[in-house]
Amino acid sequence: MKTSTSLLLPTLPVLCIAIFLSQGSPSCAIAADPEGELIFSDDFERNESQETTDEPGNGWTTNSQSRAKGHKQVDLKDGTMRVFIHPEADHAVVVVHDSVFTDGVVKLRFLLEAPGDGLGLDFADPTEKSVHAGHILAARIDTDKVIFQDLKTGSMRLDIQELRHAKKPLSDEQKEVIRSTQKIVRTKTDIGNWHDLLVKISGDELSISIDGKEIGSFHSPGIAHSAKKLLRLAVPHNAVVDDIQIWRIK
Repeated sequence: MKTSTSLLLPTLPVLCIAIFLSQGSPSCAIAADPEGELIFSDDFERNESQETTDEPGNGWTTNSQSRAKGHKQVDLKDGTMRVFIHPEADHAVVVVHDSVFTDGVVKLRFLLEAPGDGLGLDFADPTEKSVHAGHILAARIDTDKVIFQDLKTGSMRLDIQELRHAKKPLSDEQKEVIRSTQKIVRTKTDIGNWHDLLVKISGDELSISIDGKEIGSFHSPGIAHSAKKLLRLAVPHNAVVDDIQIWRIK
């Protein structure tokens, strides 16, 4: 039985990514900006028909078939979604759902189980051809830091990705672009506990709070990209996720 916790967000034209983790409780109900339109929610209170391959259901897809030889990397258990990388995987686990908005609200809860674990919320527009794989922006939470990233005008630019793929050196301009389009804040996120995370995007601003404490904010032009069409949960090792809501504000 899930215990309810809620966070009321200000009525602003912002994209708020809120990840709610309540210690001692496997999940909670999450409130959102009442002016927004709820376009997706998932509490993962369902069972899979088998335990051999990924079967997250409710419109979710994963990259396990293409990047982990089809091995199971996503498991629904105890009303949560557990994500874990398989030893044969050649890429972080990615769990994807549609999320079409410009500004909006995305909320979820997560738990990190060991040092080195992390969770990324990547927002993508597959029709944007100036970047690799449609990457637009990301909020990444590790056990020792939080990273704000403008991927569209930063590290996912095609020219940068092409050089990296070819293992060729980047120019000074490209190195500066990568440096200037992300922000790293050193902060501890306890392992083994559920935490509350709130990320907001308003225009070109990305801000993140954990357990009600603001970690910081970051301005960069790519964040203002008009179409965030996919939410990609990126897990390099292990993470547990629950109670996701996606709200469209704009």
